[in-house]
Amino acid sequence: MLSTLSQLAAARSKISPAEFSTDPAVGLSSSLRQEELQGISRTVAEMHWLLISLMLFYLVFGGKIADRQVEVSISAGLFFYAALVMGFRYINAFKRETQWKLAIETLAMIAIITWVLKCAAALESPLANAYLLPVITAALTLEALITLVEVGLIAACYLYLAGGAATDKVFSLAFYGEFGLQLAPVLLVAYIVTMFSTDIRIGLNRARELAETDALTGLPNLHGFAIATERLFAQVVRHNRESAILMIDSDNLKPVNDSYGHEAGNRLLRQLANTIRAELRNADVPARYGGDEFIVFMPETPVNGALVVAERIRESIAAVPLEIDGKRIGCTVSIGVAGFPQDGITLEAISLRADRALYQAKQAGRNRVLPFKAEQA
Repeated sequence: MLSTLSQLAAARSKISPAEFSTDPAVGLSSSLRQEELQGISRTVAEMHWLLISLMLFYLVFGGKIADRQVEVSISAGLFFYAALVMGFRYINAFKRETQWKLAIETLAMIAIITWVLKCAAALESPLANAYLLPVITAALTLEALITLVEVGLIAACYLYLAGGAATDKVFSLAFYGEFGLQLAPVLLVAYIVTMFSTDIRIGLNRARELAETDALTGLPNLHGFAIATERLFAQVVRHNRESAILMIDSDNLKPVNDSYGHEAGNRLLRQLANTIRAELRNADVPARYGGDEFIVFMPETPVNGALVVAERIRESIAAVPLEIDGKRIGCTVSIGVAGFPQDGITLEAISLRADRALYQAKQAGRNRVLPFKAEQA
C-alpha cells in the first residue's frame, strides 16, 4: 500500500495545477482540450511567421512587382498584420485558449493573403496557394462547420480578386470552370485534413482513456485518479473546504480466488466497483487503487458525511452476495476514512491516514467502517 501511495505522488507531480469543474469528468476533458489548444496555438504562431516570410520572399525575389506603390502597399499590409498578430497574442497571453481565438487568427491570415494578392497580381500570383495555410489551420483546430465557413470566405475572396482582374469574364462558363479548378484544391485539403484530424483526435482520446482507466472495473486507474483529483484538491485547499478520502478493501477476494478461480475474483471486483459507483455523487472520484483496494475522493464532504456514505457502501455490498455456480457467496468490505484538513493538508497524507484507518478496520474484525484517529499515527 505504501508503494502505491508513492506511485500516486509521482503521478501527481507530473501534472500542473489548473482550474477544474466540480464534475471531474468534465474538468478532465476541459483540461486536456486546453492543453491540446495550447499546443495548436504554438503551431499557429509559427504559421503566421511562415506566411510573413513567404510573402517577404515573394516581395524581394518575385520579380513581378514593378510598381513602387505596390511594394509599399504590400509592406504596409505585412507590417500591420505582424503588429496585429503580436498584439493579439500579447493581450491574450495569459488567457485560456479557445477555438474562437484561433478562428480570429485564421481570418487574419485570409485577410493578409487577399490584400497581398490584390496588390500584386490577383489570382495570377503563386501566392494564391497560401490560402491553404489558413484552411489547414482551421481544419486541424476548428469544427468542420467553421472550417466550411472559412472555405466559403476564401471562395468569396477568389471571386472578389477575379472580378477585379477581369470584370467582363465574371459571368462566363469558362470563368466558373477556372474558378472551380482553383478552389478544388482548397476544398480537397479542407476535407482531407478535417477527416485526418478527427481520426487522430479519436485515436488520442481512446489511447488516453486506456491509459487512465482500469480495464477490469471501468473505474479510473491510479494515473487517472491522480489527474482528476489534482485539480479538485487544489480547489479544496484554495477555498479551505472540508473533503474526505475513502480507502475500501475487499474482505473476500483471496478466498474467492482460491476457491472459485480468478474469473470469479474478477466478477467480485466488478461487482464491488459497480456498487461503489452507484452510491457516489457525480462530483466524487472513485478509482481502483490496486489489487482488491479502491479509493474515493469526496470533495466538499466532511468526515461525518463521508462516514455515512462509507457505511452505505458497506451495507450495499454486504446485501448483494456474489453468485457463482448456483452458490451465493457473501461479500464484505472494510473501509477507512480520513479528511481534509484535520487529517492532513496534502492528498498523499490524507490517503495514507485513510489507509491506516482501513488497516485498523481489518484488525478489528473486517466488514466495518472506521475513521482515522490521531492515536493511529
